[in-house]
Amino acid sequence: MALAQATADEPVLLRDDRDGVVTITLNRPAQRNALSRGLMAALQAELDAIRTDRSVKVVILAANGPAFCAGHDLKEVRAHSDEPFFKALFEQCSELMLTITRIPQIVIARVHALATAAGCQLVASCDLAVAADSARFATPGVNIGLFCSTPMVAISRNVSRKKMMEMLVTGEAIDAATAETLGLLNRVVPLDQLDTAVAELAGKIVSKSPLTLAIGKEAFYAQIEQPMVDAYAYASAVMTRNMMARDAQEGIDAFIAKRAPIWTGN
Repeated sequence: MALAQATADEPVLLRDDRDGVVTITLNRPAQRNALSRGLMAALQAELDAIRTDRSVKVVILAANGPAFCAGHDLKEVRAHSDEPFFKALFEQCSELMLTITRIPQIVIARVHALATAAGCQLVASCDLAVAADSARFATPGVNIGLFCSTPMVAISRNVSRKKMMEMLVTGEAIDAATAETLGLLNRVVPLDQLDTAVAELAGKIVSKSPLTLAIGKEAFYAQIEQPMVDAYAYASAVMTRNMMARDAQEGIDAFIAKRAPIWTGN
């Protein structure tokens, strides 16, 4: 399904629904899927709609063309010189990245090629990420006098401090194998196996209780920013609430009875 017409013929997003999995594909290949305000608005609207759709369990974020995402649309950026525009642009981008972590569904980045600056931030913001072995990742803003300050928020929560700082101050790209070692990716596969690897991962997630996944995703991002003592107190309260859910009781009963659980999402 085509979404958010960029022109009469070119939608900036494509959507495919299949068995509880929604694949959203960035579709500005000529612009290397740069995050224009229009593309970000379209993706935001789609994620907002998915948030309350109980039939959707997994979201796959993919892209068409020679790059996964080249970051912000620099031609659009240079067409403006007013501070209010820049403020609105980066606030819009930050809200989009936060939305990815806040929707109850698990979001998987399918990275087939280069992801730079806000494109690398997009990968880091997803819950999981699978990449082709030919993909590369960079925060090259320093090369054009614009430090990748907002991208580093998400990426630095995936990779170590020293490696993050090296990426930021040199602007140099890292390959997929290195990105996996640093924690930016879950797995790396040959390009011709990328769709299979993403589908297998999505299939494993779809088989779980959507309620449990939603509770767990929210708890993961909440506790990771807290001091350990506070995180344990918070997580204990979450587990208590989780234990009261029908799906938790069903899951335990099914495990004891050695049968497959029947999830209801309650």
